[in-house]
Amino acid sequence: MAELATIARPYAEALYKASAGDLPGAATWLDAIAAVAADAGLQQFADNPKVSASQVFELVSGLVPGGLPVMGQNFLRTVIDNGRLAFVPEIAVQFRSLKNADSGSSDAVVFSAFPVEGAALADLSTALERRFGRKLNLSVELDAGLIGGVRVVVGDEVLDTSVKARLEQMKVALTA
Repeated sequence: MAELATIARPYAEALYKASAGDLPGAATWLDAIAAVAADAGLQQFADNPKVSASQVFELVSGLVPGGLPVMGQNFLRTVIDNGRLAFVPEIAVQFRSLKNADSGSSDAVVFSAFPVEGAALADLSTALERRFGRKLNLSVELDAGLIGGVRVVVGDEVLDTSVKARLEQMKVALTA
């Protein structure tokens, strides 16, 4: 995994510097490219020696919703020409990390048994920002196995207030 991060870092840093004027826009199209590039079938297609770089570019850029701006097209051509398409998801992770460090925020994933939207999400965001002491970029994922409550992951920190976690704690206490 260290090799993946080592190869992805220069691309992320260069893209971060080049897109300093529009970091949110760059993050949006980079995440879209990363989602497409993470597909195993696409990787197999791109690694085929009978497929040209322009064919891979046309396929990937065609799969990105809304198309790519000129900077996105140039970035995509660069990673394809250098045989680094498989590294784009890691480049996106490192780019987001640089962007968050600059803005003093962190990405947070909220796992919930039920959809969290609107005012409830805003209240949860406020409470979590107070708890973690920094601005959070929340994304919500459903996990019916939690039964109720939420499980929040911010970097390497986890806050688990789910019913499932409480039941596990009770089980450990009763069997000890």
